[in-house]
Amino acid sequence: MATSSLWQRFQQYFLRYDELGFSIDISRMKFGDEFFSDMRPKIDKAFAAMHELEAGAIANPDEDRMVGHYWLRNPTLAPNSELRAEIEQTNQRIKAFAADVHRQKNFKRILHIGIGGSALGPQFIADALDSPDDPMDISFFDNTDPDGFDRVFDKIGNEIAETLVIVVSKSGGTKETRNGMLEAEAKFKERGLDFSKHAVAVTGSGSELDKYAEKNRWLARFPMWDWVGGRTSVMSAVGLLPAALQGFKIDNLLAGAAAMDERTRVPDVAQNAAMLLALMWHYAGNGKGEKDMVILPYKDQLALFSKYLQQLVMESLGKEKDLDGNVVHQGIAVYGNKGSTDQHAYVQQLRDGVPNFFVTFIEVRKDRDRPVVEVEESMTSGDYLEGFLRGTRAALYDKGRESITIGIPEVNEFNIGALIALYERAVGFYGSLVNINAYDQPGVEAGKKAAANLLNLQNKVREQLDSGAPHRGAATAEEIARAIDADPEEVFHVLQHLASNDAQIRVTAGEQPADDKFSIPP
Repeated sequence: MATSSLWQRFQQYFLRYDELGFSIDISRMKFGDEFFSDMRPKIDKAFAAMHELEAGAIANPDEDRMVGHYWLRNPTLAPNSELRAEIEQTNQRIKAFAADVHRQKNFKRILHIGIGGSALGPQFIADALDSPDDPMDISFFDNTDPDGFDRVFDKIGNEIAETLVIVVSKSGGTKETRNGMLEAEAKFKERGLDFSKHAVAVTGSGSELDKYAEKNRWLARFPMWDWVGGRTSVMSAVGLLPAALQGFKIDNLLAGAAAMDERTRVPDVAQNAAMLLALMWHYAGNGKGEKDMVILPYKDQLALFSKYLQQLVMESLGKEKDLDGNVVHQGIAVYGNKGSTDQHAYVQQLRDGVPNFFVTFIEVRKDRDRPVVEVEESMTSGDYLEGFLRGTRAALYDKGRESITIGIPEVNEFNIGALIALYERAVGFYGSLVNINAYDQPGVEAGKKAAANLLNLQNKVREQLDSGAPHRGAATAEEIARAIDADPEEVFHVLQHLASNDAQIRVTAGEQPADDKFSIPP
């Protein structure tokens, strides 16, 4: 395509919201002129579905619940006055609690305990907006890895007495989060500290965690509503509480999200950035996720954005069946890091390797707040960063690789809120375009059940070892599996794990795994 025609295409498919300083350029996606008209019936359906969702329609029939994360940044949209009041009152409580903590100056650090959506959003915001002037530093337990816990405790060190702990779990029964809470409780007790005087819960009303926090008189409890999914909860207390404690302007975060929602609520495709984004995902992957989504933000502060989007996009869109019950195996794989780092990493493959992807460049136009440093005559580091973005985009396009470019003026609370809202709405639109439920997660629940079964098996294996059965003395995985009617491979892996973490268990290695013998000597 000639340069002049590219310029014409850019003018046709470049959208900007001047009042937000936001732009999206889809001109380097090679869809034909007929694409939008061919997609019109699906587009109309998606706009209608989003309107119904925001009005309070039941969007998750399996759980008989609404999906209302859009109300979090504009409570006037909530379908009744009670929900509106709950949102507004919670936000006021968050700001008051954070102001009180800052005024008393009893806490210098935050330990945030959660997993998945209960951690990824707060982590992204913390990393993007962190500064030396923040009144509190934050660390995260976002797994059930014992070494991970120890590393965080080592980082906190003697400041544990000045650490506020936020435990986040909607159900209160999420095992990874519960394990992190119990590990934290044990550490505080070891240091002679009363955990309840350091702990805050963000959870569903009446949940196990809610009852536990109330019984033990924790400092505060904030709600997680059943109509807010974990991966879209960052504008609730899940994200707002740690953000407020870190000193971020949560009203600006909400305002940015609300402003993007407003602009992407209009049913005009050419003026709706979220619908354009969803349509480009559909075009690139033929409506079947046939190409991966590579996220390349050219700003260190946005390094965790791709990780955040992995859950938002993949958990929302990765579904076996569509809304009609047909097996479709939908989804879009998401990965990325940041530019120009990736030009020295996997951009080589993007340009010359398998063309199974499309790229989203994220441009931040403002380089820095501090005085300019020239690294060459009339040239700054920021000039180089912009040059690498544009150069990589051109180099990929020359090789037939397609890309989207999103621009924001700078990284701050308002623009972070706008980016999050843009992708939340694009995910919702795309789900409608391909006729799936973007708001449930049956695969995640299946994984939790499988893990519970394995832990139950571990208890049975341990009982066999403790009793010396099925033979007096050492036994193989097969012998123990027969005794408890279990899969010998699963039993073998359980035995390996137990032996690696319990000095009592003795392993006598054989020629093959089936010959290994396990025992607890008397």
